[in-house]
Amino acid sequence: MWWSCWWEAVGVSYRPLSSVSGSSVPPLSRPQLAEARRVRAVELFEEGGSNAEIARAVGVCAESVRRWRRVWEEGGAPALRRRSATGRPPKLDDTQVEEVRAALERGAQAHGFEADLWTLERVGLVVERVTGVSLSRASVWRLLTGRLGWSLQRPERRAVERDESEIARWIAHEWPRIKRGR
Repeated sequence: MWWSCWWEAVGVSYRPLSSVSGSSVPPLSRPQLAEARRVRAVELFEEGGSNAEIARAVGVCAESVRRWRRVWEEGGAPALRRRSATGRPPKLDDTQVEEVRAALERGAQAHGFEADLWTLERVGLVVERVTGVSLSRASVWRLLTGRLGWSLQRPERRAVERDESEIARWIAHEWPRIKRGR
């Protein structure tokens, strides 16, 4: 297959998961593959390869290799390594997130709410009580789904007064009579 030559060219050992029986090693992610290409390019820079040869060997265009070579000459191999994501750091650290998890697992009624049902507003209040940090609804949602791994659950809508035996009687006796038109 064409991709097996490419993997060998960048110096990455990879086999599709279907061919690896019982292996727990996940395939490389796209950023990991891009970094593997750049690392292989650095090895070829050090061997004195031309930009065109390196571009063919790692499977990218020559312009990318020229850019990588400039970065490598200015900052060395570490300059071509993958950098961690930038952006605003989270408002809650891992310890605070675990405190919030423990508080939420006690249930909404333990925090003084009438029903044992979580809403974004209620979770936001608990987060503020536990950590002293105020979060927007969107941030509460990201906390619940992203960092805590919770998902949206909707309660069943059923009347409290519902009488299952009366419903069964109506379906067995009344519904057939109505259906026949009597």
